[in-house]
Order: sequence, then structure tokens, then C-alpha cells
Amino acid sequence: MRIATWNVNSITARLPRLLAWLEKTGTDVLCVQETKCTLEQFPTEALRELGYESAVNATGRWNGVAVISRVGLDDVTPGLADGPGYDGAQEPRAIAATCGPARVWSVYVPNGREVDHAHYAYKLAWFEALKAAVADDAAGPRPFAVLGDYNVAPTDDDVWDPSLFEGATHVTPAERAALASLRETGLHDVVPRPLKYDRPFTYWDYRELGFPKNKGMRIDLVYGNEAFSKAVSDAYVDREERKGKGASDHAPVVVDLDV
Repeated sequence: MRIATWNVNSITARLPRLLAWLEKTGTDVLCVQETKCTLEQFPTEALRELGYESAVNATGRWNGVAVISRVGLDDVTPGLADGPGYDGAQEPRAIAATCGPARVWSVYVPNGREVDHAHYAYKLAWFEALKAAVADDAAGPRPFAVLGDYNVAPTDDDVWDPSLFEGATHVTPAERAALASLRETGLHDVVPRPLKYDRPFTYWDYRELGFPKNKGMRIDLVYGNEAFSKAVSDAYVDREERKGKGASDHAPVVVDLDV
């Protein structure tokens, strides 16, 4: 079984690449983030023609998540129960579904913006709500994983130059403590292998030749429970999909499971 996660940075802008990638890789389940579309704009029919069902949590603007599956799509849970809102609204940043033998969450953790910004406090509160939402499944016997754009680099090795991020979000002790707290539910960091260079970065900024110079970060993560992690036969960052015109600024993270 092949499960992947990909921040597509607009599913409508990336649709031809997405459809071609699904056909090429034979991915069974894809967790998508930053769809930037409404429910009506989501390409449900185009995906159905390839044999995929879609569960979507989206309202347009800058957020939106989905689970795309060709091995079943049941027990869909959109959003976090009792999750925090921002500017008076619950943002579409999480969705869960059972796909064949595995259950997955697709998550798009808030960016945080700046440490003294209200969005940073919202980010930490959102992590607490995520932990509460996944705790039972994380401790359960079936393969379970929380996949997505976490907007946190777990360690300094996950940032191309830690000195440039001092005092900035994505690397603060509080954010990394939130990741550690999430892992305490029984989740493990499934670290993918890079296809090039020595570190499995998943995101490169469009600016300042970030990708050609490999000025990247590992912020797209796969956190799996014991049953999921023990079934992993391979995991890699599909760096090739970050290349070329019209690419997202994130690369897919692909995990193969023996289940």
C-alpha cells in the first residue's frame, strides 16, 4: 500500500501535475494540503475518472485539506473537535478517513507567522486540539498516521541553515515541544530518504533560487503509530516533482507499507 502527503499549493493550479503523478506512482492514498479552493471547485470528477474517491474540507482562500483514495474512503471526520478558531472562524486544516486497512489524517498546521503574533498562539492551541483528536487512534492496533504540512522543522538538521531562523517560527522550542507532545500519543516520525543530497527536505521557497541551491526545510511529516511504522518498507521525498514550471513549493512524501 502506498500512502503519500503533498502540499500542492492550489489543487486547481497543480491539477495536471497531480493527475499525472498519481498515474505514474500508483499511489493508493494521498493526503493533500493547501487546496485553495471551495468544495465546488475541488476536482472530484477528474479524480474519480482515475478511480479515486475524495474527502474534502475546504472553504476557499488559503487553506483546505483532502484525502484522496482508491482503496476505500470511510468514517470521514472533517476538522478537529473543539479545535481553536482564528478571526472568529474554524479554518479547514484537518480531515481524517479510513482507507482500506489504514486510517489517516491530512493536516495543514497553521504557519504561526511571527512569535509575537496571535497566529503563533493559535498554532500552539491547534496542536493541542490535534493531539486530543488523534490520541485514541494513535494508541490503537490498526495502522494510523497523521500526514501533512506541519510547518515545524523537528530538528536543526531539518533546516538548511539554522542560524538564519533564530527567533523565527518553525524552529522555536515551543513548536518543537508541541511535536514531541504529539508523538507521546504513540506516534513515530517516519523519516523519508532524500532522492538527492544528504537531508530529506520537503519544502523550498520559490524565492532566491531556494530549490536549485537546496535551501530547504523538512516540514512535511508522516507521524505513524506503531502498527503503521512497523509496516513501512520504504519512505522517500519525491524531489523530482518539485522541478519544472508550475511546481508546488513542496515535494510529495511517499510511504510504502506492507499491510
